[in-house]
Formats: sequence, structure tokens, C-alpha cells
Amino acid sequence: MLTALKNYATPPSTLARRLSIQSLLFASGDGTFLAGSAVFFTLVVGLSLAEVGIGLTIAAVASFIVAVPMGKLVDHFGPKRMWTLSAAVQGALFLAWPFIDSFPEYVALAVAMEVAGTLGGTAHGAYVIDILPPAERVESRAYLYSALNVGFSIGAFLGAGAIAFGTEALRWAPLVSAVLFLLNSAAIPRLPDATHDVRSSEPRAKPEGIPAIRNRSWIAVTFFTGVMWTNQVLLHTVIPVWLVTETDAPKVLVAVLFGTNTVMCIVLPRLASRGIRDVETALRAVRLSTLFFVLTCLVTLATHETTGWLTIVLFFVGHIVLTWAELFLSASGWTLEAELMDPRRRGDYQGVSELGGTLGRFWAPAAYGFLAMEWGAFGWLTIAAIVTVGAVGLHASAHSGRRFLEQHVPADVLADARASGPEPAAVAVSQEPLPMEPDGPLPESTGDLHR
Repeated sequence: MLTALKNYATPPSTLARRLSIQSLLFASGDGTFLAGSAVFFTLVVGLSLAEVGIGLTIAAVASFIVAVPMGKLVDHFGPKRMWTLSAAVQGALFLAWPFIDSFPEYVALAVAMEVAGTLGGTAHGAYVIDILPPAERVESRAYLYSALNVGFSIGAFLGAGAIAFGTEALRWAPLVSAVLFLLNSAAIPRLPDATHDVRSSEPRAKPEGIPAIRNRSWIAVTFFTGVMWTNQVLLHTVIPVWLVTETDAPKVLVAVLFGTNTVMCIVLPRLASRGIRDVETALRAVRLSTLFFVLTCLVTLATHETTGWLTIVLFFVGHIVLTWAELFLSASGWTLEAELMDPRRRGDYQGVSELGGTLGRFWAPAAYGFLAMEWGAFGWLTIAAIVTVGAVGLHASAHSGRRFLEQHVPADVLADARASGPEPAAVAVSQEPLPMEPDGPLPESTGDLHR
């Protein structure tokens, strides 16, 4: 047992370890701010909850608008350059948060942060797919997912500490996030160049192939993947509200359930990703995710009629099952991204992925909340049916997307992307020492989103 745990705690490669440090830095910095953001906006900036919500909505709209252009920037200038730029810009923007004291300033900074974050997420996604050898891509990304969750846990701890020390400490907490993001921006350039980084050294080079926005199959894949990811709406919103308002379970159970989810997302991603290597095995994981999602709906529905310890046990079972739905969906997504993107336009495809994914899930908080709270049993069954339809659509669009690539991308380009890793020179570069090597303590941080 100890040997197995040690194996799962060990990164698959030196490159995966280096990328996990970036994930750790990102998530620690992001999590530190997010953990106390609601309190920060209301007590420090002096906003109402309605103003906070309006600002976040405006920022989300801005992210949606810039998603595709950001993907084109990544393809033009290279993913590592844009990832570095995003981390540096976000670090600088965090420095401004302590000095914000009005709603217009809050909206302007929130929009700038969201736009920079969209660039970073697109660039990071394109870089990771580009640089990781296909044979270890899924296992490595599972390891990064674990590192991401460790980082968010560290960030949440730091953010909670700032809240505990009072308003003045909370005001300056964004400086911790700024330092971590700036450290990340300094460490990213030490990573090896991906294929697109090398190609984009020619200033006006344009990627070959059909733009992702014209690949309707890819748009459908990302839309239905967004529908599948509405499992997070259940996890973070609907089930906690259901527990508090519709059952006799103790309210403190919400925190315990979140802790269970966090631990599972740290320990189990590599286990869930085993055996996923192509479109067919990825879709098998989608089916498992769908099954677990439906089981979660049925188990949670049953808590409306139970009492006492049985309700508590059912919530634990439902949360564990829902976390498995998340884990299998993550593992499938890493493979579908790599297999269904045109390897020559990965930044472009990442940008369109943001667009389609947003369309697939933006409606879920309002819809799922209404269905669960107003329609009762029929509402929960409807939620289960929505995700089942999403899974069916994802299967059809994934097969269509594979046919699209086979028709429009040269066979040798697809073969190289699916069967080979980075160029030997890139692998050689990856042996450079890290800015922070394990000879000394690893940085107390995290991250890589979608990471």
C-alpha cells in the first residue's frame, strides 16, 4: 500500500515535476485571493453583494469576448511567451487590489484580471499539450491536477488566515498572490520551448490549417464538455444549498464534504486516468462520469426523505460519487483535447474551447437551482437527464471531430502529434536545473488552471 501511494506521489517525469511546480505557484496565488475575495470586496473595497455579482458578470463577459483572439495570440507568439506574460500581468494587477476603493475601479481591475487569466489559461493548455510526450500526457496532466488542488488548498489556508487576522491583514493579502504570480512568471521561461514556441520565433509566421472557429465538431465537443462540467454547479452550489434548506443534516457537513472532495482530487487523479490513451478510452471515461453524475442525483434526491445519520451517510456517498464523476471527466478531457485539436493551431483551439465551454455551462447555476428547489424529484431527474444528453452529444461530436481532422490535417502531422513527444532538443533543455530544485525546499504554492 505504501509503495503504491509513493508511486502515485512521484511525478511521471522530470518535466511533469517542473510543470507541477508552476501549477503549485499558480493555484497558491490564485487560491489565496479567491478564499477571501468575497469578504475583501465587501469589507475592504466597500461593495455590496449585488455590485460584486455585477462586476464578476461583466468580467466573465469580457473573458468570453476575448477567448478566440487570445488563442490566436498564443499561436502567433508562442504559448510559453504568452503564459509568462499572463503571469507577470496578473502579478502586477494583484499589487493594485489593496488600493481599490470604488465600484468602477473594481470592475476595471476585475475585467483586466479576467482577460489576463484567459490568456494564461489558453497559453498554458496549448503549452502542456505541445510539450508533453503523448505516451505520458494523461498521467502527467493527472499529476498536475493533483498539484493544482494542493496549491488551492494552500491558498485557501493562507486566505483564511488573512481573514482571521482582520480587515487590515486582508487588505494586503493580495500582495502574497502578487509575489507568487511574479515568481511563476520568472520560472516559466526556464521551461523548455514547445514546438509552437520554436515556430513562432519567426515574427509573422501564421499557423497552417482551418481556423478552429470553423470546426463545428470542435465547438460541439467543447459545448457538450461544458455541459458535463456542470457537475461543479452541483458540487459548489446546489448540493450545499439543498443540504442546508431541504434536509436535517448539520450545516457543518458542507465544509466536511468540500474537504473530502479536495483530498480525493489530490490523491486520485492518476488512478482515474489509467488506461485512457485515445478517443475511445476517453469516451469510456465520459460514460463512467455520466453514470456517477446520475447516481449523485439519485442519492441526493433520497436525502429529502431520510433523517439523522442516514442522511449524513447518503451525502458522503453522493459527494464521493460526484468527485469520481469529476475525476473521470478531467481524465477524458485531457485526451480529447490532444486528440481532437489540429496540432498546428493549439492556441486557436484552446481559445475556441473557452468559448464553447462557457456556452455549455453558464446557464447551469440558475437552471439547476430552480430544478432542484422548485421541481423536487422531477427536477433532480431532469438534471440527470441533461447531463446524459450532454454525454450522448459529446460522443457524437468527438467521432465527428476525429473525422474532421482526418479530412483536413495531413496524416503525418496527426501521427507525429499522437505518437511522438517533443523534439530531442526540447527534451535536452528540460534537464536544466529548476529555479527551485528539490535540493532545497519546494515553493509553498500551486497551480495551473484549467490546468
